[in-house]
Amino acid sequence: MTLYAPHISGADRPKSPPVIRPLDEAAINRIAAGEVVERPASAVKELVENALDAGARRIAVDYSAGGKVLIRVTDDGCGMTADDLPLAVARHATSKIDGSDLLNIRSFGFRGEALASLGAVGRLTLTSRTEGSDGAQLTVAGGRMTGPRPAAAQKGTVIELRDLFYATPARLKFLRTDRAEAQAIAEVVRRLAMAEPSVGFTLTEVAEGEAPRLIFRADAQSGDFFDALHGRLTGILGADFTANALKIDVERDGLRLTGYAALPTYSRGSSVQQFVFVNGRPVLDRVLLGALRVAYFDVLSRDRHPAAVLNLICDPERVDVNVHPAKSEVRFREPEAARSLIITGLRTALSGAGHRASSTVADATLAAMRPESTTPAPRIYQMDRPSQTSFARAATWQAPETPGFAEAPQARIEPADERAQPDEEAHPLGAAKAQLHGNYIVAQTPRGMVIVDQHAAHERLVYERLKRQRAETGITAQALLIPEIVDLSPSDASLLLAHAADLAALGLAIEPFGGSAVAVRETPAILGTVSAAALLRDVLDELADLGRSDGLQARIDAILSRMACHGSVRSGRQLRPDEMNALLREMEATPHSGQCNHGRPTYVELPLHDIERLFGRR
Repeated sequence: MTLYAPHISGADRPKSPPVIRPLDEAAINRIAAGEVVERPASAVKELVENALDAGARRIAVDYSAGGKVLIRVTDDGCGMTADDLPLAVARHATSKIDGSDLLNIRSFGFRGEALASLGAVGRLTLTSRTEGSDGAQLTVAGGRMTGPRPAAAQKGTVIELRDLFYATPARLKFLRTDRAEAQAIAEVVRRLAMAEPSVGFTLTEVAEGEAPRLIFRADAQSGDFFDALHGRLTGILGADFTANALKIDVERDGLRLTGYAALPTYSRGSSVQQFVFVNGRPVLDRVLLGALRVAYFDVLSRDRHPAAVLNLICDPERVDVNVHPAKSEVRFREPEAARSLIITGLRTALSGAGHRASSTVADATLAAMRPESTTPAPRIYQMDRPSQTSFARAATWQAPETPGFAEAPQARIEPADERAQPDEEAHPLGAAKAQLHGNYIVAQTPRGMVIVDQHAAHERLVYERLKRQRAETGITAQALLIPEIVDLSPSDASLLLAHAADLAALGLAIEPFGGSAVAVRETPAILGTVSAAALLRDVLDELADLGRSDGLQARIDAILSRMACHGSVRSGRQLRPDEMNALLREMEATPHSGQCNHGRPTYVELPLHDIERLFGRR
């Protein structure tokens, strides 16, 4: 039995040519809607962006059944007159551009397709009023327009979309569950809220017969841009993110990168906390997200992902947003400049953070120390607490000179030199007091204590030294006794030879060898014996994916990291007090020393008030 016919067989083809006829307006709108409105979240995105373009300061989004039954967006923007409403739902009618310059786009919307597409596949109602005019309402259902007619309305616009895809019921079969569609709507609203911290947002789920349920709320933030963004991100991503994020504000060659990027030790198990914007527009751009990953590759393991919220600002004429109807993709006139700014800007910020590590490391340590209990701790009244006299007696008994304490040591602890400089504790990582289990340095700071993994810390210090040497002397290349000839496709050979100068700086010397073959004359000495063909293919994969190769650089860094591991102090080695303090001081002066070469923390800082809380003193 034939389930489907992918094409018409030759025997069934008509004898006369088919008649070419224009599609009616309703069919055209339904086809266009398939590109613009993929799911309810797409409709929310278009409507909220229209509200932002209208200058709204407050935007409320309501939905029902994951947006399939109802989507309502209310804003306090400039509004529309009764004469504007029919044009607003007409295809390719917009107030955003005049059509003379499609590269100088400074608004979210510009195609004039969204409302026409929504009216073609659902039941759309627009109610709007401008300052000093009467309100008006217009309805479009399945492409058929009714109105406009007078209506009571406040300044701004209310757009209500009911029964999405009722005119194209086949599309409903491809939608996910109500819960999944609701999550997609919430993600859209959160991203747009990050882009506009000075605008207030609410997202509410409504259902017949039930009280409305507030899903998301972001009050308008005041202050300068970074203060407003900091407050908005604290509300959306949590206080842990902003407490462990670095402010990013770099500018070069007419491009500016702003936002916040988290410390490497605040990494995630997936890319869920990576948000990239171009001129405030949320985008999913492979070049920019790839640059973000590259900026962290030296401080994160492969299975961890950085967290960042970044906005790349540039002249609108240097980026093409007219790539796809959904406007989530962009194309840069100079993609390498944008990519380079992200990499260098983030690396500079991470280096400037020095030895700083995420506060969540300490939080996790303290949580691990607390005993798990399913029953609440009993209330302790003041009369049940030990008196200050009892505390004093206990402290006296535990003093070092007490014979009972000195005769029963529980662990071998090598004390720090009592002749250490008195101001040693004033340093950020404090003064070394002991070494535990031959690997952990315990230091005292004015605010608490620090526990350092000596091997992980020294591994990062040695690695950074090796990288500095490489930057000063360059990559040493070893000449092959007999050049290795690698046959490639013409396009691959052309791509490699176009980057020959960059590859030579990394110790890989190539030249054409007739046809599409490439001769490898030199390889990086630090790699030792290497298959030139395999190396070239790795480089080609990087070039094809990101436009340039970081694979060779990563391989060299991996060798340096391995050398650093073997050249660092081993676990179990006993360190003298002066060696421990020297390690702490070098950590404070070395970039990225808060995490080892694999992205794990090198130290944990425990505040004194948290330690006291563990013992019930607070």
